[in-house]
Amino acid sequence: MEFRLLGSVAVATENGDIPLGPAKRSSLLAMLLLRPNTAVKVEQLTAALWEDEPPTHSKTVLQGHVSRLRALLAEHGAEAYGVELATQGSAYILRMPESLVDAHRFEELVALARVQRQPADAVQMLREALSVWQGPALTGTVQSRPLEAAANGLEELRLASVEALAAAYGQLGEHARAAAVLRTESVTHPLRESLAAALMLALGRSGRQSDAMDWYHRTRRLLAEELGVDPGETLSEAYATILRAAEPATEKRPAPAAEAPVPELLPRPPRGFTGRGDELAVLARAVAGGDAPVALVTGPAGVGKSAFAVHWAHERRADFPDGRLFADLRGFSETQEPESAAVLREFLVALGTPAQRIPEHADAMGALFRSLTADRRLLVVLDNARSSEQVRPLLPGGDHCATLITSRDRLGGLIASDAARPVPLGHLPAADATRLLAAVLGEERVAAEPAAALQLAALCDGLPLALRVTAARLAERPQWTLEAMAGELACEQGRLALLDIEDTGVSAALGLTVQQLPESAARMFRAIGLHTGPDLDRFAAGALAGTSPAQASAALDRLAAAHLLTESVPGRWTPHDLVRLYARSLAPQADPEGLPRLLDHYLHTGLAADAAAEPGSQPCCTLPADARRPAATREFEDRSAALAWYEAERAALEGAVAAAVSLGLHDRAWRLALLQWPLILWRIRDGWTPLLSTGLDSAVQEGDADAQSRARALLGWVLHEEGRDAEALVHLEQAPELAAQAGDVVSEAVAYVNLAVVLDGTGEHERAGLLMSHAVSLAVQTGHPATQVLTLQHLARHCLKTQAYEAALTHVLRADELLPPDAVIGQVQLRIARGQALAGVGRPEEAADQLRQAIRGAESAGFTEGVAEATDLLSRLPADR
Repeated sequence: MEFRLLGSVAVATENGDIPLGPAKRSSLLAMLLLRPNTAVKVEQLTAALWEDEPPTHSKTVLQGHVSRLRALLAEHGAEAYGVELATQGSAYILRMPESLVDAHRFEELVALARVQRQPADAVQMLREALSVWQGPALTGTVQSRPLEAAANGLEELRLASVEALAAAYGQLGEHARAAAVLRTESVTHPLRESLAAALMLALGRSGRQSDAMDWYHRTRRLLAEELGVDPGETLSEAYATILRAAEPATEKRPAPAAEAPVPELLPRPPRGFTGRGDELAVLARAVAGGDAPVALVTGPAGVGKSAFAVHWAHERRADFPDGRLFADLRGFSETQEPESAAVLREFLVALGTPAQRIPEHADAMGALFRSLTADRRLLVVLDNARSSEQVRPLLPGGDHCATLITSRDRLGGLIASDAARPVPLGHLPAADATRLLAAVLGEERVAAEPAAALQLAALCDGLPLALRVTAARLAERPQWTLEAMAGELACEQGRLALLDIEDTGVSAALGLTVQQLPESAARMFRAIGLHTGPDLDRFAAGALAGTSPAQASAALDRLAAAHLLTESVPGRWTPHDLVRLYARSLAPQADPEGLPRLLDHYLHTGLAADAAAEPGSQPCCTLPADARRPAATREFEDRSAALAWYEAERAALEGAVAAAVSLGLHDRAWRLALLQWPLILWRIRDGWTPLLSTGLDSAVQEGDADAQSRARALLGWVLHEEGRDAEALVHLEQAPELAAQAGDVVSEAVAYVNLAVVLDGTGEHERAGLLMSHAVSLAVQTGHPATQVLTLQHLARHCLKTQAYEAALTHVLRADELLPPDAVIGQVQLRIARGQALAGVGRPEEAADQLRQAIRGAESAGFTEGVAEATDLLSRLPADR
């Protein structure tokens, strides 16, 4: 549940906005939200609900609105969020967590932005704050003086935040961005001199002095015409600054051409980074020497290698004008490390390569990456590398590029083969460790207890992760002394482990953090230990903890505030490796139903993704009879959104299959494996065989003939695409009979198609043709258009292979009549087959037209294989067509 004041006054829930009714009810809610947890007198509410003199029965009307608002909140589960509308004497009070109000979150982010030392941090917080606004504040309320005053106050704070955002952009040297932000608001508020002055300065600093002066004269005229006044001191000083900057110029210079965007994949700079002066100097020398230098930052877990590398990369931004790339290789994580192809794909996209032009194989991606980086001054940061072999395919090709690698391993092979320069990172010395505490807690608090600060540094063994977690707990409890916290750490059973063994050592500090969390956040932390992937969204978190996604999001934010999670990308949270290890040690204390709920969450969401990715196709499974329904299921707008979810959740879904098997929930395991079929077919050669084999084993355990048929048909197809036809046929020969036993005609038709395609590829054309025709007959019996299209398309392909072009054309035309208009990839495949058939019957001009349409459709869908096939066929047509 979320309360909105910054735009239309609203109460948002998982099922949409609550209908509030008349404007007076919205006004009542607005007044209570403007002062949450504070008693608001009836007289104040009455003044807000009526523009003029209130009627004699105003109190009765007000009571009616209060009663209805209270009922609406109760009806939509407000109590679960800690929200209560209560009567307190002759006043009303809305008790609630203030974080549920968008205006509170906005003001909190603005306040945090003011104290940031780095302008990049201020930019991020101000952008997030301004994104909360959805329109003019308090829209839909009565135009009374109290509400207008409140709306004006909020609007003033918004405009001040816009000016602060532009100033932060200016500190970063991004004056064009500052001007873009200010121009929109200056048009809307033409008489606000501070906006106009800031816009003029931003325009001037971005090389647009003429535009800046034009804006001054425009504002001066408006002030004279509308208010009858001259420009004030702020505007006049900005004009003088522009004039002084323009004086040396003998002629007006054209604005500089827009530079091509450069890739920027670095995470945000680490907060409170301190010390490491010697190591930073060593790293600078390592990167400065030689062509295409490779620097290798090594050290134990938790010592701050990643923060060190990212801090240095941000500090040396000017040295790499062509951009900075970053990838977490998860080499020492318990989660699956990314394949080099996935990392290269992200790098190529960041360098501006269209998705449809990215090669399919990793070797070709690497060659393209090295080619694109050959003439650039680029920094590549490869974090948490496991081995030299993992790193080598990701090294850039240019002599002016630098690579910065972090690893727990020394990576001697990389030193030998690529002359990598080691930069060892040890634990922080006592002085730097206490400075790190002071960066979080403030200089005065640490200086007041210097002996206790040194004791904390010793107890944490100078390990930055332990120091930061300890400091975070002290920051949240200002009444605690450093000596008291040192005493707590000294009594912890794991203190010796902290000094000697890094992983278990951090558990003591993390234990203190978790103990001090609100119960909802502590419960979420324990639940995260059950998760099956490297990161999670609020839906998965809600399933694990047995809460709604909104409640889960609040708990995740609380954990992020305690430095136990990071929001790695918007909407996805990632625990540090050591934090994940500690969370898993607490998993026995978590809700034992958490993992089964997670499995059922993935089943429900997977079915929704299937429907969006392949509309019209028969679902690959139904839900188990005892499947739990999640509090909410993610919705997918289209195929792209569904495929993006599969990509993001792939590791977690693979882990969920393994977890289901370990729990003996084979009815979940095979479903979770097969539900990924849209991504499997889209990225057919991505190593799906182990997953599908596990799914098949579970289907056999269940004795489910239909499940076995589907698993064998898909596994056989994957094996065929991997060039393992003999193994594929072992499964594909069994799939049709199993489907027939189950009485599923659609599965039987698909199984025959897959078997026939492989037989066609092995030379058994006659049998393949018979099976294809039988599959078409079965598909017609089902009356299921998607299955009929599939069988007809493959029968047409078979006819093309055997040069039966007229028959192929007939089958393609039949399939085309059944294909939905939004099935872009299906249309591409049919146009390719139609083009081949037309060429075969001697109609090359029509064939060329079909193939060109296929290329356009494939390019728009990012269907690279379709583009390649159609282009190749088009090139083979007669030149004189």
